[in-house]
Amino acid sequence: MKTLRDKRGFTLIELVVIIVILGILAIVAIPKFVDISAEANAAALQGVVGGMSSAMSTNYAVRKANAAKGSPVTDCANVSTILAGGVPTGYTVTAAAIAADVTVNCVVTQTTTTNTSTFIGIGIP
Repeated sequence: MKTLRDKRGFTLIELVVIIVILGILAIVAIPKFVDISAEANAAALQGVVGGMSSAMSTNYAVRKANAAKGSPVTDCANVSTILAGGVPTGYTVTAAAIAADVTVNCVVTQTTTTNTSTFIGIGIP
């Protein structure tokens, strides 16, 4: 005849210890996750700003070489016309006038976090 001692399994104390350990790990991991999302948002903003800066430079070079190509840029907000797909959702560009052959710091705001960054806008008629 089998007794209760022959059965295999976890005791109640072992299960409680495991739950406590998982709770401690969760408490430690949650703040790290929050920090990672802030870094991810900042990195996403820098990526968008890099694309805008690159689009401005490329458009300026193309338009300087051949006025029939590229797009005129007289305002920071014109980046939406030269950036493939326009300004991504969740980002806004503050309007600022740019004179021909002049550079201006253009401000981009990430609307979900209100983080801002700048890129160089280059004016070309």
